[in-house]
Amino acid sequence: MGHTLDGEVALVTGASSGIGEATSHALAREGAAVVLLARREERLEEIADDVEAAHDVETLVVPTDVRDELAVDAAVERAVGAFDGIDVVVNNAGLARGSSVEDMTTDEYRVMTDTNVDGVFFVTRAVLPHLKKSSGNLVFVGSFAGQYPRSFNPVYAATKWWVRGFAHSVEADVGDEGVGVSVVNPSEVRTEFGDIYGESFEDRFDPGEVTEPSEIADAICFCARQERSTVSELDLYRRDKFSEW
Repeated sequence: MGHTLDGEVALVTGASSGIGEATSHALAREGAAVVLLARREERLEEIADDVEAAHDVETLVVPTDVRDELAVDAAVERAVGAFDGIDVVVNNAGLARGSSVEDMTTDEYRVMTDTNVDGVFFVTRAVLPHLKKSSGNLVFVGSFAGQYPRSFNPVYAATKWWVRGFAHSVEADVGDEGVGVSVVNPSEVRTEFGDIYGESFEDRFDPGEVTEPSEIADAICFCARQERSTVSELDLYRRDKFSEW
């Protein structure tokens, strides 16, 4: 379904590890030039070199804190200046801190909402004019936590509920202008995310025990390749997820 990404330009936030790193490779494998955004410049450069070597595409590294709206605007303009447009944007940057509401510090609350809410808004606002020109695809990384009530870390869950609600409302706003909007919802993914549990998911789970970043990247790539009709929401859970209930 959909078209190849040959000659297209994809921008990925949170590209320095996990889902973002895997997504950069998946999009490049389909032929897209990739713009990598995250805070860790050295790590981004390493990934960009790997992407170029593996897939023979152009990359652009733009160290960016998505919580800084001016930095986001500058990053998007740099990408557009380098490649003369953007066709795919993946809103992936996100994090979790703390746990229960009564024990959560204000700093933990702020860093989650600043990143998962404000950062997603800043990126979306900056890229929409360019996606309208290209009739491109905008993909949001949501979460299982943003679909069902849960007792652990209600604030993180709330930020992901916000991401989904925002994404679908943006979909309603720009769909008639040719922009495709999709939300991909993973359950646990074996990445460095998850240190709120005392260890990362990468350390906590063995390979094959939960979803791998490459599986989410493939789902994102599927969304990025769509034209005309669009999968509005795609859930990708580990197979035993509901056995816990």
